[in-house]
Amino acid sequence: MFIEPRVGNRHHAPHRGWIEVVCGSMFSGKTEELIRRLTRARIARQRVEIFKPGLDTRYHAEDVVSHNANSIRSTPVSLPAEILLLAAGSDVVGIDEAQFFDHSLVEVCGQLANNGVRVIVAGLDMDYLGRPFGPMPALLATAEFVTKVHAVCVCCGEIASYSFRIAASESQVLLGETDSYEARCRPCFLQGMQAKAPGSPVQATATH
Repeated sequence: MFIEPRVGNRHHAPHRGWIEVVCGSMFSGKTEELIRRLTRARIARQRVEIFKPGLDTRYHAEDVVSHNANSIRSTPVSLPAEILLLAAGSDVVGIDEAQFFDHSLVEVCGQLANNGVRVIVAGLDMDYLGRPFGPMPALLATAEFVTKVHAVCVCCGEIASYSFRIAASESQVLLGETDSYEARCRPCFLQGMQAKAPGSPVQATATH
C-alpha cells in the first residue's frame, strides 16, 4: 500500500512537489490505485485536478473510470501543454492513461513537480508487443515514487505484467477491454506471440 510522504493542506506544509507513477498491464488496477490516491488527497482538502487523453472514451467521455466501475471526474485534453494551463492553483494533479500522450508529458509533469505540485501518473508501461510505451519509460526514470501493479494471467493464474492483444489489429493504440486484450504472464505472453507469428502452426490453421 502506498502511503503518501506528505498529507495535509499545502498552506500548512512546504511547497515541495514530486512525481508518482503507477504502471502495469491491462486489468492490473492502475486506474483503481490512481482514484484511491486522488480520493485521499481530496479528503485531506487538497486541491485536486484530474486529466485524461481526449481519445479515451471507453467508459465515459469525461470521467476516469476503472475496470471495477469506480470513477472520478476528470478533464479530457488533447495535448499535455493544456494540463499546465488547466492545473493552475492545484495541489495534486492526476493523469490517467499517460501512455497515450506524446513525450512532452514528461516535461509537463516535471514542471508541475518543480512548481510544488504532487503529480500522480497512471499508465501502461508496455504496449501489446511488450515494448516500452510512449512517455512512460521517461516518466518512470524521473519519478520519485514508482508503483508497479500486476494482473492475473488468464491462462495459468500466475502474476501477469503483459497485455496480450487478442483483437486483429497491429496499431499500437487500440482502445479495448476484455474483447481486445488479456493479461498474461511472461511465458504465456511469449507463447501467444509465437502462435500469432507468420508460419506458426496456429497461424497456418487460422488462415485456412
